[in-house]
Amino acid sequence: MDEDDALPSLMQLCLFSLADNMKEVWMKDSADSYSFRHVMGPFNLLPGDLVEDLTCLLSNRKQLSRAALHFLLVPQLHNLSLERCPGLVTSAICAHIAARCQGLWSLDLSGAQQLPSKVLSATLCCLPALRSLSLAGGPFCLSSSGSSFCSTSTSQPPVASSFCPSSLSSSSFASPSPVPLTSLLALDIGFGEQKEEPAAAAAYLLLSLPGLKTVAMEGVAQACRLIEHREFSQTDEFSIREGVPRLVEVWSKRRHRQDRWMEKREGGTAAAGNEEYEEEKILWEGYCEDSDEDVSGEEGPSCTGNQVEEKRKGRVSSQSGDEQLILQLKNVKGVTCDLLDSLGNLCPHICSISVNVDHKTDTVARNQVSVLAAGLQTWPGQLQSLSLLYPGPLEDLPPALRVTGSSLVSLTLDGVKTSPHCPLLEVMEACPRLRELLIFAEPPSKPPAVQQEDVVGQWVSLGRPQLPNLCSLSINFSLCHSQIMPVMSWLSLRKVLKCLLVGSPLLERLSLVSLPCPLNCLLEDLLAVDNFHVSGSVWFADLCVYANLPLRHVRHVDLTWTDVKAVMVETLVRRCRRLKLVDVSHCWEISLDDLVTCKSLSDVKVVWVK
Repeated sequence: MDEDDALPSLMQLCLFSLADNMKEVWMKDSADSYSFRHVMGPFNLLPGDLVEDLTCLLSNRKQLSRAALHFLLVPQLHNLSLERCPGLVTSAICAHIAARCQGLWSLDLSGAQQLPSKVLSATLCCLPALRSLSLAGGPFCLSSSGSSFCSTSTSQPPVASSFCPSSLSSSSFASPSPVPLTSLLALDIGFGEQKEEPAAAAAYLLLSLPGLKTVAMEGVAQACRLIEHREFSQTDEFSIREGVPRLVEVWSKRRHRQDRWMEKREGGTAAAGNEEYEEEKILWEGYCEDSDEDVSGEEGPSCTGNQVEEKRKGRVSSQSGDEQLILQLKNVKGVTCDLLDSLGNLCPHICSISVNVDHKTDTVARNQVSVLAAGLQTWPGQLQSLSLLYPGPLEDLPPALRVTGSSLVSLTLDGVKTSPHCPLLEVMEACPRLRELLIFAEPPSKPPAVQQEDVVGQWVSLGRPQLPNLCSLSINFSLCHSQIMPVMSWLSLRKVLKCLLVGSPLLERLSLVSLPCPLNCLLEDLLAVDNFHVSGSVWFADLCVYANLPLRHVRHVDLTWTDVKAVMVETLVRRCRRLKLVDVSHCWEISLDDLVTCKSLSDVKVVWVK
């Protein structure tokens, strides 16, 4: 729920009132600690989605307390996120979650530092309907023993066993209904102490969770290579140490389950009312159907439904003779580019991926980018979201982006190094369907002796590139703490930005931070419509001007550490009629007096920190 909405609904206003009075009215007789397993409180009769909205609202405002949680943990809750208040996640709270919220579909405990691994494991045992689990940044697996992922208990129910690769007992694999988890986010939780343990643990999870579609976890790509080449003997020591079945047994059962479902689906031999068939259908229908929908949706410019089906059948038929397993992963984070081939062979339906590209020397970096381009060939016309962590030159990336850029709707480039001559416009032209573009970059170290703007000028004169679907743009440069202002080392960036902003009429969120070029004059040029005001007697020509005015849809603007002036902020507030927030923190041309004047002009929130 967005508190910034111009006209909140009556339901939202009621929730705002509840949140405002939570402590004084609803929680005034409550304590942080309870021993009651079940509590009949004022929120037990509220629909679950409203309880979720209220919990989210309190969490975003940093007003969520343990006492409030005791009343908000109700049986009708389906989604619970404590990511913004990880300090509240304790053994006691998890006991209440396990007892009261057994219908949870989604649980986010990211960042929790006070939760013992055994408590986490016990909690997961009580959540059989869980579809999404996030544990990112929590110390849930500090060693290979005594953690929720590496418990040696052999008496856990199948639900917990399916979450914990090191506690996957034989009975869990014999179960006809594996846990229906579809999303697992577990980066930075420490999969064991041994070097091979992340890949082994990831392999166990990938094979024991057939419905998994979204995963962020250490060792995923390595696990795919291990599974692809069936190098299961490498994990035997891990299996013995943790007391779990050998990985080859897990693979065999997964393969058998997949083949059985495919035979039933293609032959139509299963009765519609058969309970086992229906359970397997829930887990496996995405393998053949959901992937096709994701790939052939309106975002994909080149792959029709028939083409996707032919591609899938070709992939399966080419691999079935080799007893290859197909995973239905669609969203993968934290892989390295040198293992994309194995990932692609096992996961042909990926539509979103986050890749780390190693960079030690320029030569190694360019070789890695070549490997990246080859790896991305696995999903042509299919990939919709791409995130690259690449601390190398930006000019190395256009060839790789051209491979898959035609279908991308979201692109993130993190850590790239820029120069006054880097082809930023080429990057944008390679991805014409983008809705979201985020670039976190290192600025040029120093300006060249002569600024070369002729190439940029040619692009601008041709009106290229245009990103007509772009809704969110962030171009943020790093800045040393000792710097008062960024060095103006990339003056030609002004023309690049102008071209981009003019060609992005649907832009709603704009972030331009620590730019190595003047910004105030650029905005003056963009918004140069003198004395323009919309009124009842406005001329048709003026309406046409407004219809083509850049930034006319923008709602949130971040101009931190730039040279914008107070007059320009006033112009933004007047011209951009949907604007709700402007952040001009650390803008050295703006003073406190200017801020007071800007705030008096409208209800637009103006943020400024000296």
